[in-house]
Amino acid sequence: MRIDWSTLILQTINVLVLVWLLSRFLFKPVSAIIAARQEAARKLIDTARDDARAASDARQAAQAELATVVAARADALKAVAGQAAAEKASLLAQAQAEAGQLRDAAAARLESERLERTRDDARRATRLALDIAARLFTRLPEPARVTGFIDGLAGQVALLPESVRSELGAGNTPLQLRTPRALDAQEIASCRAALSASLGRPVELAVRIDASLIAGLELDAAHARVRNSLKQDLEHIEAVLLNDDEASRSS
Repeated sequence: MRIDWSTLILQTINVLVLVWLLSRFLFKPVSAIIAARQEAARKLIDTARDDARAASDARQAAQAELATVVAARADALKAVAGQAAAEKASLLAQAQAEAGQLRDAAAARLESERLERTRDDARRATRLALDIAARLFTRLPEPARVTGFIDGLAGQVALLPESVRSELGAGNTPLQLRTPRALDAQEIASCRAALSASLGRPVELAVRIDASLIAGLELDAAHARVRNSLKQDLEHIEAVLLNDDEASRSS
């Protein structure tokens, strides 16, 4: 095989020229383009990395904010629950207090009504007993309904203040004597004698019948009223019994 050195040298020169041309007009621009592309890609990667970091920071901030909101909501719910429980307890205590007051008021009202019924029953029983007693006393012998009360009336007149006694029968004014029935002459004389002795001077009598006395005598004057009758005794007994009943109920 014979080598043509001139051709080989020409070919070599052609190759070197081609390489130089390629290097000058193709390889360097392409390298520059590739370097520019790589730089742009690096910038994009850096930008993407910064954006990813910013997104991560934003996500963490959002998660922290969400956690804060959740905690605040839990605290608010807890506070509302506590306030509701306190309000419920207050309302329940108020309702129980009002119920207790109503119960006490109802019990007091019922007790008051019971006591009032008891007092009414006692009053009716007392008045019935006194009415029965009055009816029984109407059956006394006629003389006993008057004569047995003359000395008592005269004794009560003697106990009056002197200023009142001096007015009784003054100026020959008849004493107003009430009796349960009409008096006979002897009974009138007995009354006049007893009252004259009690006052220390003669007196006249004006007799008026008052059947409600049942038995006894009562003397009416301008500034005094002297009573010695069964009516007065029964009224006194009734007042004492009713007052005792009221006192026992109060205690």
